[in-house]
Amino acid sequence: MKLAELLDGAGLKSEPPEELARAEVGGLAYDSRRVQPGFLFFAFAGARHDGRQFAGDALARGALAVVSELEPPPGFAGAWLEVEHGRRALALAARKLFADVLSRLTLTGITGTNGKTTTSYLVDAILRAAGKTTALIGTIQHLLAGRPQRAVNTTPESIDLYEIFAELDRLGGTHVTMEVSSHALALGRVHGIPFHTAVFTNLTRDHLDFHGTMENYFEAKRLLFHDRDAPPPQWAVLNFDDAWAHRIAPEVRTRTIWFGLNEGAELTARKVRADFNGLSLEVCYEGKVFEVRSPLLGRMNVSNILAALGAGFALGIAPERMVQGIASCRAVSGRFERVDEGQPFLVIVDYAHTDDALRNAIAAARDLEPKRVITVFGCGGDRDRTKRPLMGQAAGEASDFVVLTSDNPRSEDPLAIINDALVGLRRTDTPHRVEPDREQAIRIALTEARAGDIVLIAGKGHETYQILRDRTVEFDDREVARRVLRSFGYGRESQ
Repeated sequence: MKLAELLDGAGLKSEPPEELARAEVGGLAYDSRRVQPGFLFFAFAGARHDGRQFAGDALARGALAVVSELEPPPGFAGAWLEVEHGRRALALAARKLFADVLSRLTLTGITGTNGKTTTSYLVDAILRAAGKTTALIGTIQHLLAGRPQRAVNTTPESIDLYEIFAELDRLGGTHVTMEVSSHALALGRVHGIPFHTAVFTNLTRDHLDFHGTMENYFEAKRLLFHDRDAPPPQWAVLNFDDAWAHRIAPEVRTRTIWFGLNEGAELTARKVRADFNGLSLEVCYEGKVFEVRSPLLGRMNVSNILAALGAGFALGIAPERMVQGIASCRAVSGRFERVDEGQPFLVIVDYAHTDDALRNAIAAARDLEPKRVITVFGCGGDRDRTKRPLMGQAAGEASDFVVLTSDNPRSEDPLAIINDALVGLRRTDTPHRVEPDREQAIRIALTEARAGDIVLIAGKGHETYQILRDRTVEFDDREVARRVLRSFGYGRESQ
């Protein structure tokens, strides 16, 4: 495709020279190391790197031109095309290059603060139960026709997404389910992507270090339903129980399914039962009533199951296939995941890293009727400081014993982070310990546990690392818990 056609509508600030406008574009890249002769290189402004510093390397590798919202660096001798918004320009150009692929795929996007990952896994399981070959794109990993791929971001850059779409199409796949983060929406990574179904799980306090205010955070999420350069989604699946969802206001052309447990929801559940074996519930929608069983632990997953069922109805999947898919979706990595070494108390690892998510996770533990809930948690460094005392208060109010520790302190002093959270924790009279060493904190909690208790290790979930000021080290809450439990003498028969 010729450059002028590819960048038409992408916000060019001036017309390219005629010879360049007629040049055939061989591909798109935002990483200079991936540039090949005939490519366009997109130079973004970043928090750590300025893409302009790689423009010379891109030119040396054969780039036709550099596209950027920034001015060229001093002395740059190649073709430089300024646009209004670099990532949006890349997304719109990628959509044109992969238009044929898009016409053969059905895309479901899931956004919200909590539940995106579990909901996406449930939707993907429903689609596979219906016989579809799928791609799943999200926080933990990407799955392409069942093959795992490493996930760098919850939502990749647009050209990476389109390359995943193209590979799925090559493999005969038809359906993509993806988590769509607020960062991706605000930055323009998914700009112009035509979603068939858009799901909104909920909105609670998070990422204010990036968005600044809850209103900005909400407006980023709302872009999934109101992208000015994409047709509105054919279906919106919205959480009736969440006040923010009622402000989404989908386009007139978008059909809406409201799910939830409150009176007025179209897609709802009754007779919910939660125990150590999972969930069972009776689902009601448009006169249909059917029973759903899930191996997922925790009552908070009822909302995720309803959201996934809403997407399933929007995608035209038969209820019996949806029931089969949900039953097949076992524990999602790091989402209320059980660690079992034969100990007489339950150990759960969860990704909860906001005050609302922490309350929900502890409430889900309470539903299992333990004698006590012992919570281990920390707060991330270089992130929204204002949520730290809120998390401390949530843990203290909902738990019987709390161990406050570190969670990816990054460039900050772990003790300073702990002190921020301690302000909220001390608003309660819940017994607690402070231990900056996360492994020792987990050991303290497991030592404290007695038969019938639940130990909830919150914050890191599926993560297999701990980010410190000067290095990143291997650290997996699940593996640490297993190692400590085995040091107590549990699990030896299964080794």
